[in-house]
Amino acid sequence: MNLSRQKFNRYVLAGTMTALLTLGLAAPSAFSQNTTIQIDGSSTVFPISEAMAEEFMAENRNVQVTVGVSGTGGGFKKFCAGELDITGASRPIKSSEADACKAAGIEYVEVPIATDALTVVINPRNTWATNMTVEQLKKLWEPAAEGTITRWNQIDPSWPNAPIDLFGPGTDSGTFDYFTEVIVGEAGASRADYTASEDDNILVLGVSRDVNALGYFGLAYYLENQGTLRAVSIDGVSPTPEHVEDGTYKPLSRPLFIYVKKTSLSDRPEVRAYVEFMLENASEIVPEVGYVPLSDQRYSSILAGL
Repeated sequence: MNLSRQKFNRYVLAGTMTALLTLGLAAPSAFSQNTTIQIDGSSTVFPISEAMAEEFMAENRNVQVTVGVSGTGGGFKKFCAGELDITGASRPIKSSEADACKAAGIEYVEVPIATDALTVVINPRNTWATNMTVEQLKKLWEPAAEGTITRWNQIDPSWPNAPIDLFGPGTDSGTFDYFTEVIVGEAGASRADYTASEDDNILVLGVSRDVNALGYFGLAYYLENQGTLRAVSIDGVSPTPEHVEDGTYKPLSRPLFIYVKKTSLSDRPEVRAYVEFMLENASEIVPEVGYVPLSDQRYSSILAGL
């Protein structure tokens, strides 16, 4: 199994729509009837889910896997309403979301699938903000910065007296929740005067076209667009898989999850087969799309506990 970067590009460009893959020249399926697995959730987890779906369907022609992108929060809303078999999340489920699932009678299994380096990016023509501290990022993104911290030289007097144009995920995003929690100190606490989107490709495009732009999103989207973006080091440490693995890229390393409905896992063999396929192939597919896999032992342990 070898996923090219061209395939990854196709995966992420589909991020604003539900992708329904039907492969005509698939191998014989173990499932006798046509069936559909419904997946939605995090835009960060989307490249993993989409890659897994394509490879799984290549081996199971009677199974269609739909992968939508509603953001982590939007995915949990659909999941707890009983609309999904699986939702992707770039943060753990919140207590309010768990309560909503419980009230609806939806039981679930949390499955860690990868680790991400949440990446702060600037335009390649920006030569000054190539390294920032956590305190500088907090000063830039905290609620008190709204309407007041608007120019680069307010972050560092040696930087240009030029406007800062900010791009980031919307409030339904797990990336937004995680970033605000570890940088600002409270999940959801952020200035609101920035260009927000649940589609990371829109954020990529915005930063790539504006010398004064700064944004943040998952590592995979940066790696796919390195020619048009520059990654910002955090306290002198760059966002690389190696720095995630050795624990030096802090505090923006974070786990990625899928949540699986228990009844889907127990009553629908195609869903169990898909989740098992993910865990059995994650060590290869996860790095192909730009994230850091867990250890083989961890995947085996999770698989054994399903």
